[in-house]
Amino acid sequence: MPADTHPDATPAPTPLAADAPTLIVPDWVAPSTVGAFVTTRETGPSRGDFAAFNPKGFKGDDPASVARCRELIGEAVGDDRPLAWLKQVHGARVIRHYGKQELETPPEADAAVAFDRGHACVVLTADCLPVFFCDRAGTRVGVAHAGWRGLAGGVLEATVAALGVEPDDILAWFGPAISNAQFEVGPEVLEAFAAFQPEAKSAFEPSPYRLGHYMGDIYKLARLRLERLGISSIGGGHFCTACDDKRFYSYRRDNGRTGHMASVIWLR
Repeated sequence: MPADTHPDATPAPTPLAADAPTLIVPDWVAPSTVGAFVTTRETGPSRGDFAAFNPKGFKGDDPASVARCRELIGEAVGDDRPLAWLKQVHGARVIRHYGKQELETPPEADAAVAFDRGHACVVLTADCLPVFFCDRAGTRVGVAHAGWRGLAGGVLEATVAALGVEPDDILAWFGPAISNAQFEVGPEVLEAFAAFQPEAKSAFEPSPYRLGHYMGDIYKLARLRLERLGISSIGGGHFCTACDDKRFYSYRRDNGRTGHMASVIWLR
């Protein structure tokens, strides 16, 4: 498996298959009982606009390729552990328990947690921010899909609450998302964040492209929300999905016709 060279990543394990994905492994101080990675688009079975590793079903993509990508993610996790997929809706619901029904029919939610080795938590992103969580003891993990609507709606707060540990005991890591240089938003986005947290205004700068619009820093917005909760151990946040078409899919850059990266976390 090709090693990622970004300073926020460490080499991934030896591949289990020739078409295995290139993975970004979070560079955080998580205990050895925590496994986590983000897939990239660099290597894999997907073709065309969805090359080369797209685990999200999308009109125009080959369902067999999507299924193979999901199979390869399972192999990377190992131990025949089921992957707990979600039907993401840009909300704040967190799934705490995965039974047979949830595994067969993904529930509508944008975050998941795990307190045992029964499943691996997964979210899919292509500009939105994936946020990884674990406790310092390495007994609880979670991951959230945080686009601006989910962030404003409290998905990070809901995920932290679902973990059920003190903020000082939580580690967080920001995976690949769109950077402020590429994320132009309207005034309603700034207003949504500032109404809840006035200091969020510092995450917006006037857009050089359109009057009355702003360039939003999704990483800073997420950091402000976590710091407000008392979480201080926060890593990652140095990527730009829209700028790096070699490694990342981007919904904005590719006008909606794009694959997605998978962010996966589990307890070994």
